[in-house]
Amino acid sequence: MSGYPTVVFADLTGSTRVFEAMGNAKATDTVTRLIQWIGGICESHQGRVVKSLGDGVFAIFGDGGTATRAVLELQRNHQKRLQTWPAPLRMELQIGVASGEVVEVDGDCYGDAVNLASRLSDLAGPGQIWATASVIEQLREGEVRHRNLGPINIRGKSEMPTVHRIDWQDEITEFLTMPAALVATGRAQDSSFGQIELAWLDVRSLFRAADLPIHLGRVDEAEFVVNDPRVSRLHARIEARQGSCVLVDVSTYGTWVRFHGSAGPSSEIALRRDECVLHGSGEIGLGAPLSDFSAPTITFNTSGGNLSLARRDTFLER
Repeated sequence: MSGYPTVVFADLTGSTRVFEAMGNAKATDTVTRLIQWIGGICESHQGRVVKSLGDGVFAIFGDGGTATRAVLELQRNHQKRLQTWPAPLRMELQIGVASGEVVEVDGDCYGDAVNLASRLSDLAGPGQIWATASVIEQLREGEVRHRNLGPINIRGKSEMPTVHRIDWQDEITEFLTMPAALVATGRAQDSSFGQIELAWLDVRSLFRAADLPIHLGRVDEAEFVVNDPRVSRLHARIEARQGSCVLVDVSTYGTWVRFHGSAGPSSEIALRRDECVLHGSGEIGLGAPLSDFSAPTITFNTSGGNLSLARRDTFLER
């Protein structure tokens, strides 16, 4: 399939912690070597490094296929490297990829794809690759595994682009390649959002799309109360928007999301005054990462209006 210019932003996370642990000289040398390695991988896949951005790289490729193969190699090889590093020194990669028209002026590149890739890199969690639908459309069927996160609100854009999370791990479950199996009763499944079930400890509530927006928080004014000091008074908001269920972080310490079928800290989506589309089922961590076993964790399950009783019972028994 013919492609479009494709922009990649690859950023290292946790560099501040590494500078504190190693000191400026050693940390600068480490980050510099990593940035050079990232640039080299991009160039080996026919990409061009536009510029380095302190602890990240901005590169451009001729099409979505070559860009995707480059970022897959980046994540896979970097993860192998991190397994040998002490935990305090690990800097994971978060990557944004977008295709579209790019304008070059005096060696720099501008355009909607540049802005989108930059924002997706910011929104993606550590160890994740987020790509626009325009990138996915350029890939051969079955070339990569990915999950449709739905329309994502990007600051400064009036229309929400559809975003996919590309899975780069060698061993994953088939869940990531298949739609969530909600069994319809009597008619075809309605793919639009209908309701969300939330559970924390022994508290369980069901909210239909018409009941939203609701707040998750520590005070009684919140429609779903989680009494933990790490939870802000009004910590996060859940909205029904254009047929999707959207979680918006409005907290002091952040919100984390993990979908069922993925595992490990790299599978978490970190939100800090940002938002993501909730789909299927998973967990929401308030005020602490889900990798912290003590994090106040809400289990969620979303569905269309025709959720089967069997699936609902399965959720309630977890």
